Amino acid sequence: MSRIASTALATTGLLGGYATGRATKKRPLAAVVLGAAGVGAFLLWKKDAGTGKAVALASAYLGGFGASHPLAKKIGAWPAVNTVTAGVALLSLVLGGSKKKAEELY
Repeated sequence: MSRIASTALATTGLLGGYATGRATKKRPLAAVVLGAAGVGAFLLWKKDAGTGKAVALASAYLGGFGASHPLAKKIGAWPAVNTVTAGVALLSLVLGGSKKKAEELY
């Protein structure tokens, strides 16, 4: 369940952050949405997949945000946001799953 929740938070952060900025024309408000959802997703990733994978997924989240800007100049704003969001969501679904506890392995 948390894998879906963390993916939903990451998706909401990227799509919602852009939509908020576009609708309000206030970048700081968009950053609040992006940041709050990113922190929430990171905490779930850390709990479910461990610190290493959480850091990798958070890096992909922030990297996707950064990559969407130059990509938008080539394919348009919404297509760029949708592309990086899909990539982050896929990574979250693949890597953001439950870590096995040592006692579960035996």
